[in-house]
Parts: sequence; C-alpha cells; structure tokens
Amino acid sequence: MSEWIPIATEAECPPGTCIERVAEDRVVAIANVAGRYHALDGLCPHQGGPLGRGTLQGTTLTCPWHGWQFDATTGRHCLSATVRQAIHEIRTDAGMILVRFGEVAGTAT
Repeated sequence: MSEWIPIATEAECPPGTCIERVAEDRVVAIANVAGRYHALDGLCPHQGGPLGRGTLQGTTLTCPWHGWQFDATTGRHCLSATVRQAIHEIRTDAGMILVRFGEVAGTAT
C-alpha cells in the first residue's frame, strides 16, 4: 500500500475552494467541501483541463476549460454515470493535507 504524502496545508484550501497540486508525478485536485477534504484526479478526462483550478459550488467541481462538472465527493460526472474521476484517500495531520494513491475508489474514463 502507498504511503501518505503531504500535498498542501489546510490554510491553502479553505472551505468552498479547490486547489491543484502535484504529488508523485500525478496532478491532484483537492476540494474542501464544507470543511471536508476530497482528492481526485486533477486532469479532466475531456481534454486534460486542470480541475483543481476550477470552481467549487457545493459538491460540484467545474473544469475551467470546457465546463465539465464532477461531484468532488465521489468523482462522478454530473451528467454521465459512466464518466468518473479517480478519487484518492485523503486525511489531515497537524495542519497538513495528506494523500495516498494506493486506494483508488473511482476510475477515470
């Protein structure tokens, strides 16, 4: 199983925001939905847009390039049940946000 990787500080991702980070050569979108962090594959499956630079409204994360929308808590595309972003385990410790890639709960298509 993969190890926990520090990816950001909690101060960098306040509630209602998302950020983009790179860890182990992977682009990760981190979303703070009402105080809970969620990590998903940061490259939009449409054309590789930067999801972590998109907007977050409630649980909906919108890609800034072409408007594709995903549920940040599940990775599911908001219109197509067959399109999903991989999601990753995430936790906090002493003000740091940590991600682990070994347990992927979704799959990007």
